[in-house]
Amino acid sequence: MDTTLIIQDLNGYGLELREGLTPAALESLLAEKFNSMILEDFSALVQFLYRMDISETRLQHLLKENAGEAAGKIIAQLVIERQFQKIETRRQFPTGDNTFSDEERW
Repeated sequence: MDTTLIIQDLNGYGLELREGLTPAALESLLAEKFNSMILEDFSALVQFLYRMDISETRLQHLLKENAGEAAGKIIAQLVIERQFQKIETRRQFPTGDNTFSDEERW
């Protein structure tokens, strides 16, 4: 998996990640950031997850299921997975398609 697009997208949410991270390094760095947010600014984490469109139900389920694992790592995995889904959707349905006139678009 190429992390370049994921990092660019996440930087749009203010995370300020450096380019060229490996998938494992990206996950580790995000896990650290999210663990810090849990301790220092939980409301900012909740807002971030909402903006990222992370399923609250799925997150709660995974946190219960993996009670011994760091919450930051679980959140990092979900965020990376969600960003990958968004990138794939953009590839499948590119914008700027001029096959419809302005009147036909909605």
